Amino acid sequence: MSTSTTPTSPHRGWYSRGYLPHFDHPGLLQFITYHLADSLPTAVLSKISRELSQLPAEQHDAMRTQSLDALLDAGYGSCILYSPEAAGCVVETWLHFAGLRYDLIAWVVMPNHVHVLIRAYQGVPLAKIVQSWKSFTGRRIRALASKSHSVPLSDRIWMREYWDRYIRDERHFQAVIEYIHQNPVKAGLVKRAEEWRWSSAADRNAEP
Repeated sequence: MSTSTTPTSPHRGWYSRGYLPHFDHPGLLQFITYHLADSLPTAVLSKISRELSQLPAEQHDAMRTQSLDALLDAGYGSCILYSPEAAGCVVETWLHFAGLRYDLIAWVVMPNHVHVLIRAYQGVPLAKIVQSWKSFTGRRIRALASKSHSVPLSDRIWMREYWDRYIRDERHFQAVIEYIHQNPVKAGLVKRAEEWRWSSAADRNAEP
């Protein structure tokens, strides 16, 4: 697999905005995690980000699983994504851009974070895809939050950064889909993956 990009390509390859490393390359399967702004204490997130930036790329999965995901599954913050309206908004947004900017492979909406597996298309940078998701959903979720007074209007809905990891091989692909679908079970929200409404496990099988 070539990981280089041409000078005129909108895809940036490996890069960092000072917090987390990202890898943007067309045609790759990408496992992406992003979360609500109030779901992690800022000091904890900064510590995790610094530690991750000092590790080789192949160790990112283990680091994230051991630290970030465990904290997210603990259910900190407003957890507004537990609301059917908010969760539905996220899923609708993924489906809206599917087939236009990426192939949507597998996904889950947790109470305070999301996991999604996509294959990005040529000419559509990964950062642009994620930003469009956050922008499109942020306004609608903010409106829902203001009605329930669960999130102050002065606060952002989504944390600025996101976590991405490209899929290395078939074994990794299957492991990531299993992780995505089992997240609600692991967090104690349901007993079987198919019972969680806001997951691709509920209505279809993921295909490579």
